[in-house]
Amino acid sequence: MTITEKLAPIRKGLLEFVILRIIDTERLYVADMLKRLSSTEFATQEGTLYPLLSKMRREDLVDYEWQESGSGPPRKYYKLTANGQVALAELQGYWDTLNHTIRTLGH
Repeated sequence: MTITEKLAPIRKGLLEFVILRIIDTERLYVADMLKRLSSTEFATQEGTLYPLLSKMRREDLVDYEWQESGSGPPRKYYKLTANGQVALAELQGYWDTLNHTIRTLGH
């Protein structure tokens, strides 16, 4: 088993955190999110991203606004809610703690 295969569950678990970070500062369309993720370890497909965004919306972490498109039908642009901003801050704090713990254990 390769390291990539071994760490796949960790990447999958971090995808929500990554999405919150991506849309923290700007509203984004799903295709824009996929493009940003495509050259990273978090590259994914619409079939993964749409269900995750739906779950995050039910949890009131993200919301969307419809925006007219010059090249087709209106598009959903996702943004963080106030609860999403709180969740992002909590996840970032936890991530920082994990990184510190891992670095400290190695010494």
